Amino acid sequence: MVHAIRFEKTGGPEVLAWQSVEVGKPGPGQVRLRHTAVGLNYIDTYQRSGLYPMALPSGLGSEAAGIVEEVGPGIADLKPGDRVAYAGGPLGAYSEARVMPAERLVPVPEGISDQQAAAMMLKGMTAWYLVRRTHVVKPGETILIHAAAGGVGLIVCQWAKHLGATVIGTVGSDDKAALAKKNGCDYPIVYTREDFVARVAEITKGAKLPVVYDSVGKDTFYKSLDCLAPLGLMASFGQSSGAIGPVDIGILAAKGSLFLTRPTLNTYTAKREDLLTASRELFEVVKSGAVKLAINQTYPLKDAARAHRDLQDRKTTGSTVFTV
Repeated sequence: MVHAIRFEKTGGPEVLAWQSVEVGKPGPGQVRLRHTAVGLNYIDTYQRSGLYPMALPSGLGSEAAGIVEEVGPGIADLKPGDRVAYAGGPLGAYSEARVMPAERLVPVPEGISDQQAAAMMLKGMTAWYLVRRTHVVKPGETILIHAAAGGVGLIVCQWAKHLGATVIGTVGSDDKAALAKKNGCDYPIVYTREDFVARVAEITKGAKLPVVYDSVGKDTFYKSLDCLAPLGLMASFGQSSGAIGPVDIGILAAKGSLFLTRPTLNTYTAKREDLLTASRELFEVVKSGAVKLAINQTYPLKDAARAHRDLQDRKTTGSTVFTV
């Protein structure tokens, strides 16, 4: 019998339950997939808590790697035994096996392990769209990434550095500052004791920044706007500190005709060609060594509640992977 993490009501990590589930045969355009590694992401906590409403009961998780067990009718480019990975699509990655739409799966190349693939798909492709699409990072630019020691943050630091940028990052402790610096962050700022707006002004000699990547939300949003140069872009791609709430867009004019976007990976990879481009470019920078993945925690999948608790208590760094 296949097991999966399910929840019947929203709440804290304790609502997550390890249950037996039925996994049927794949239909047209589908494959049955046996997971080997599953990624943990902050969005999982939003969905579990009810911050992002969903129909219940529900599975959880949107990122994993595994082996194709069976293909349904009409599948020409996948076969049993193929290694694949995904981010997005129907929720339910917190499971030993599942049926998935074939069009959301990407092949995992030689040189990339299953744990690497599970750790990099959502966070890595998020980093991809941030630095290659939302704002195309150019040599000589200076950028700011919040939560620089987190899963997305460490990848953005390395990728932006590889592209020739100077990277400023906010972190919550000296240990995380050291980790961010080791991964390409030129100027880690410990936000608990430093004013990051003042430090950005100091580092840039008053010129400020063309882009700020902010996944923190409520606690940093308005200060992030203060870090932008005229015509700068604020990419608000998460809200780990809470929802930002209503914003008077007049503030964008007052602070220098700023741009504001709330991007999502689902939009940037909605077309299969974009999904394949994102995964290919991600795998390339990892295989080249330009981006190294920090899988700093692993948990058995049945211990998902403990992993959620550690993530929300800021006890984790880099990426976390469930073993299956």
